[in-house]
Amino acid sequence: MIFTVPQAILRIESMEEKTMTDTAQQPVRETKTFAAKAFAAQSATSGLAPFSLQRRAPRPQDVQIEILYCGVCHSDLHQVHNEWQSVMPTVYPCVPGHEIVGRVVKAGSAVKKFKEGDIAAVGCMVDSCRKCASCLAGEEQYCENHLTLTYNGQDTILGGVTYGGYSDSIVVDEAYVLRVSNGLDPAGAAPLLCAGITTYSPLRHWNVRPGQKVGIVGLGGLGHMGLKFAKAFGARVVLFTTSPNKTADAVRLGADDVVISKNKSEMDKHAGTFDFILDAVSAEHDLNAYLELLKLDGTMTLVGAPEKPAPVSAFKLIMRRRRLAGSGIGGIRETQEMLDFCAERGITSDIELIKMQQINEAYERLLKGDVKYRFVIDIASLK
Repeated sequence: MIFTVPQAILRIESMEEKTMTDTAQQPVRETKTFAAKAFAAQSATSGLAPFSLQRRAPRPQDVQIEILYCGVCHSDLHQVHNEWQSVMPTVYPCVPGHEIVGRVVKAGSAVKKFKEGDIAAVGCMVDSCRKCASCLAGEEQYCENHLTLTYNGQDTILGGVTYGGYSDSIVVDEAYVLRVSNGLDPAGAAPLLCAGITTYSPLRHWNVRPGQKVGIVGLGGLGHMGLKFAKAFGARVVLFTTSPNKTADAVRLGADDVVISKNKSEMDKHAGTFDFILDAVSAEHDLNAYLELLKLDGTMTLVGAPEKPAPVSAFKLIMRRRRLAGSGIGGIRETQEMLDFCAERGITSDIELIKMQQINEAYERLLKGDVKYRFVIDIASLK
């Protein structure tokens, strides 16, 4: 893909020091800020529209990134529409985006891993407590005290909430910034920061390897990456879909077999034969039908997040000592490992590049499953 890297378009506007406050109206330390362009939702029904936000001026340990591309995750849509309000209520205005690739335009005096001009990335988190057992183990995504999400999280520096990658700039502590190889197409690499690591991490954790039979449920933004990774790990991969018209694409992406999950006889042929199943579907569906496909000690891991809880038959688990698990993203170390693996294997997401002004239309299409297989915003369109 031919692309032109835009020149840094940000300029620090107001450098007057001011005291910001967090959502509880508690004062936080003084810091300088600058204006950045963005698109934000003002309510669950407003859609996204132009918005100006304040980013902090880089501290010694910070990296300022001119955002080039940002992937559109299905969780962005859930968050904008406040569909996870029972566990993660949305604070408006909401600037989504946690699949970010850009160019470093400023590196603080204490930064060691990055210099101006480097291609860098930011995923779903921008800070954590760094002291709990999970953080010390390199699994910051499971921080036990305070995980700071890239957007709609608590901003411990400026106060209020964090704003994501549907903007032209972001400033992040270098400890939570990733390196992107020059060999990777930056637009295709953007979805790796969520869809990529969300599927890579459980496949690695449950040690998917050559000789195993692995199922991938759903061929969407997550599913198509899970399919690519499982194949790259040497497994025999079976793709489950409700859409027969996705068969050819599944084979192109590496599937050894495709099963139409609505066809019971096709499903029955695979009963008790899978070592591992990765369920990437975010819509309501029957988990028990897939649990029956696991062999003794087989594992099914959920990475999709349907809005409603799903009923599970205890006997489906008990009779063959099967496991039903869940998995989030990976930690910083594992995410860097994944990016390096993708660079070595030439793995990126299949994308449709859009302008920021098309984001509301893209959300409508995403609801219909009308994308192959990830929308990515060309942030240059914000100019």
